[in-house]
Formats: sequence, C-alpha cells, structure tokens
Amino acid sequence: MPTLNRPGGSASADPRTEPIRQPTRGDRPPPPPPARPRGRPATSKRRRFSWLTYLLLLWLVFLVAVPAWAWTQITKVDAEPDAARPEDQPGSTYLLVGSDSREELSAEERQELGTGQAEGRRTDTIMLLHTGDGPNLLLSIPRDSIVDIPGVGSDQKVNAAYALGGPELLVQTLEEETGIRIDNYVEIGFGGFVSVIDAVGGIEICPRQPIEDPKAKLNIDKGCQEADGPTALGYARTRQSSLGDIDRARRQREVVSSVGSKAISPWSVLNPVRYVRLASASADALAVGEDTGPIDTARFAFAMTRVDGENGLTCSVPIVDLAVTWDRERALQLFELIREDRTAEIPDELCRPSGLAGQ
Repeated sequence: MPTLNRPGGSASADPRTEPIRQPTRGDRPPPPPPARPRGRPATSKRRRFSWLTYLLLLWLVFLVAVPAWAWTQITKVDAEPDAARPEDQPGSTYLLVGSDSREELSAEERQELGTGQAEGRRTDTIMLLHTGDGPNLLLSIPRDSIVDIPGVGSDQKVNAAYALGGPELLVQTLEEETGIRIDNYVEIGFGGFVSVIDAVGGIEICPRQPIEDPKAKLNIDKGCQEADGPTALGYARTRQSSLGDIDRARRQREVVSSVGSKAISPWSVLNPVRYVRLASASADALAVGEDTGPIDTARFAFAMTRVDGENGLTCSVPIVDLAVTWDRERALQLFELIREDRTAEIPDELCRPSGLAGQ
C-alpha cells in the first residue's frame, strides 16, 4: 500500500529504519527538588552552640575573676629579715604560722570559740612546708621549742620571736636554727581559720580518743567524724592528751591537710556559692609575705593537699623528751636533707609524727 507523506518528512521514510537519536541535556527531565531537612534547621544548631560557648566563657571568667578579686583583699606583711640569710636552695619552703591573736574577734566570738582574753600576738602553730622534686614535707616546730632568738638571747621559746619581732624575727630565728631558707610566708588567724572551714562545709577529723576540754569548747568522741569550724579549732588547740603539745602539733597538721583537701574538691569549684564563700573567707583569713605572689600561694594551697602520708611526709622536729627538747643530731640530719631537696631520702627515724625516736 502506498504510504502517506508525513508533514516535514519524506514519503519513503520508514520509522523502523531511522537512526536512534541520543537524548540531549535539554531533553532530560529536571532534577527533583531537594528534600526538606528533617528536625531543626542548621541556624538553630549554630544558635545553640553559640549560647553554650557564651555560657562556658562566662563560667571561665567567673572562675578567674573570683580568686583575682580575693587576692587583692589579702593582707601583705613584711616577713623578710634584714640580716644575712641562707643562700637560695633547691625546692621551695613555706613558713605557715597560725596566730592566736584575738584582735579580730569580738567578745561573743571569743566566748564561742573558747580562745580566752589574752592580749598581744603569739604563734599557736608553726610549720615548715617544703616542696620540690621529692615528696612534700610538712614539719611542725613545737611552739615551746627552745632556741636562740637574735637580739633577744638564748634559751628562748620559739613563739616569743613572733611576739617580740613579728614575722621578720620569726623567719630569721628559724633560718639561723635550721639553715633552711624560707622562701614564702603564710599566716592565718583564729577567726579566719574557722571561716575557711565553715566555707568548705566542715572537715573530717579522726581523734584517737574521746576529748573533753571545756576551755577549748570541745567535747568529741573517738573516731572519724565531721567537724565545723569551731569544733575543728578546738580540736587543733586542745592539749588534752598524754603527749600534750606533741599531739597538738599532730592534730594541727591533720586539720590543715584536711582543709586543703576539701578546698580543692570538685564541689568547691562547681558550686558557685561555696566558691565565692571560700575565696572571701580565705582572703579575710590570710596574710602573706610581700614577696609571696598569687602563684606561690596557689602552689602552697595545692601542696597542703599532698602531705597526708600517702603523697607526702608529715612529722615534727626530732625531740628527745616531752619538754620538746630538740634531738640535735637527728634534727641536723633532717634539716640537711630538706636544704638539699632530698625529701625522698628522709628515713622514718628522722620523720616521726611525734618527733620522738620510735614513736
């Protein structure tokens, strides 16, 4: 049959024999529209990230600003003697003094804390803290230790140096007696001591026997227990024990170490109220030497948490009797090891909690 002509085509063209034309780009169907994102848009995520970053920065500023402000409130004292001093030594040695001055206490506070009405200023606690390459060492100097006080005389109690000449004379006396150079000075008073303990929520004390001491406002049982500021102060001050001042010095080291451990606990940083209270109480409580800077003070606070016998050494100056007469031979050996920053080599016989050989 004859074929019909198609418009624009040849009469003889056969669609079965025509070449197949490849599709061009214009012939392809347009791509499907992009799928709508599920969930929150990207701008919301960026906004949330920005808020988290902002809050984190604010928190970091808070953590830095509070201690920076507290540092400006700390009292500075002149503790550097004018006399010749030992040469610089490896490591760093701090003198920690607990003042029993009642000047900052009201009549009601003196009654509550059982501090008595004594006037003037004396040292209730004297300790040397040495830090360096070896274990930290916290060494008690019994306040009734008999020493030579420059410009005063021999056979004097060491706490008289502070009463007569303040921090400068006490530093000079201890340096001449021990040969140890004291690099930094830190002092805390009765009222400040109580405030710091209350600011960290109390500390744990572990009396070895029940103690009842009306003068110190203390009545506690044997064994580990929580103590608030007034109780901890009474525990550190009481002489109600068979070893008197020797046990007293041991309890003071226990309390100071516990305060340090509680102060750097994570909760002290995460709880903003405690953080501010602790910084404020510490600023009111402390006095430091003019040459003691904020970094030195921070290192001191951290080192005090590592003198619990596991991470450091705690002991008293070697003595021969309960009258705290120094055992000169053992004491000089101990002082030499401290001067040379060889605390890792200190044997047990030189570092006793009581200072007595064998105890």
